[in-house]
Amino acid sequence: MSKIVILADLHGNITAAEAMENEINAVSPDEIWFLGDAVGKGPNSAETCDWVRKNCSRFVGGNWDYWVSDRNNTFKGNDFYQKQIGDERMEWLASLPAEDEAVISGIRFRLFHGRPSASLVQGWDSDEYMSDFFKANSKTYGGIICADSHRPFIRSTHSGYAVNTGSIGNNLGVPKAHALLVEGEIDCPEAAPLRMTILSVPYDNEAAAEIARRTEGLPSKEAYINEILTGVYSR
Repeated sequence: MSKIVILADLHGNITAAEAMENEINAVSPDEIWFLGDAVGKGPNSAETCDWVRKNCSRFVGGNWDYWVSDRNNTFKGNDFYQKQIGDERMEWLASLPAEDEAVISGIRFRLFHGRPSASLVQGWDSDEYMSDFFKANSKTYGGIICADSHRPFIRSTHSGYAVNTGSIGNNLGVPKAHALLVEGEIDCPEAAPLRMTILSVPYDNEAAAEIARRTEGLPSKEAYINEILTGVYSR
């Protein structure tokens, strides 16, 4: 049985990423998969982008990865992130696939961030709403693993398992670093035991907030600080 850590939404919070790295080292997975949004929001996008590239073996892009890597995208603050991460990282982010898939313990999982390849997926969505996400690419999936909503969940629906990794660097609700641990048989077409566990890791939120306070020009600074300290989304 293989161990896979699936993670997403680091959002420039290297303090949270390093705390999660310690937990990952304790878990000792066989692989680490990334489901998007290495950059944006926080003050250390270059560092979290490099962290993903160093530690992960499979990659999917997220909405912020594509926004920040698009020089024609003029959303507020994009020049800050682009200057921070530089051309080479931007090219790498732009090259990431919008989604992937994996067969684990006989279940074909669709792997995607959420936006832009699909709509936002929340844990409280109805089974009927969820059902649309299990059909894509001319295939029907037995499970979906996504990110984007910054809230981890594991649930079953009439269509199959619906799972969200939560966010490492900008989790909402509970302001800790979150990721998903999957234990099962990779590339196994036959039904086999499967374990799915949410990793919830505390980190020094105040230290992360202080880095943001000291970062000149960080877009929406106060909103980001409030989110990582309280878990309450700032509109």
